[in-house]
Amino acid sequence: MKIREYGFGRIVIDGKTYTRDLILTRDNIYPNWWRREGHRLHLEDIIEVLEREKPEVLIVGKGYYGYMEVTSEVKEYLETRGVELIEGPTGEVWRKYNELVDKGVKVVAAFHLTC
Repeated sequence: MKIREYGFGRIVIDGKTYTRDLILTRDNIYPNWWRREGHRLHLEDIIEVLEREKPEVLIVGKGYYGYMEVTSEVKEYLETRGVELIEGPTGEVWRKYNELVDKGVKVVAAFHLTC
């Protein structure tokens, strides 16, 4: 699955437009992603997908303005498992997802689409 474009509040993946936060892997879209706190990523918000997908890289699109915070518990979890974290405003990191997929890297991307 490839991202075609991103703009505030919307992302286009393989021709389909999504307007709610989501998690994306090479083979799956987890739409309507909900977090305990809207602008903080806690481990409980993403652990199920990480355990299922076992990525080499986690990309976190922190929103249009980059307001979402990745908590230390998420960073510690990733570090202990050797998973690289790439985080930044969604508009800056979504293309990195496509690049990594093209290289065959096992990547999970979690995108906050607004703020």
